[in-house]
Amino acid sequence: MKLSTKQIAHLRGLAHSLNPVVMIGNNGLTENVVKEIELNLNAHELIKVQVAGDDRVARKAMFDEVCKLTNAIAVHHIGKQLVFYRASSTIKESAKVVIPKL
Repeated sequence: MKLSTKQIAHLRGLAHSLNPVVMIGNNGLTENVVKEIELNLNAHELIKVQVAGDDRVARKAMFDEVCKLTNAIAVHHIGKQLVFYRASSTIKESAKVVIPKL
């Protein structure tokens, strides 16, 4: 699924009020962290992840790796906050996050 920049901006706006549901600690992106991200993507579709550590390059690598492992869309990366989106269903009535058609 490819989203336009306006759709990504819409998701960023929705994510602004979210609290992080997954924390990535000093051990980095472990198998259990990926499972927890998968679980939360299935439950919420749009999630915010908090990353510990000050290494920006490592955070960017984690951002890309999570997208690759979970087939999620990279919505936003600012500071230690990462935001991901993945539609859990193709049926509009059961969608938790409604993305405007542009």
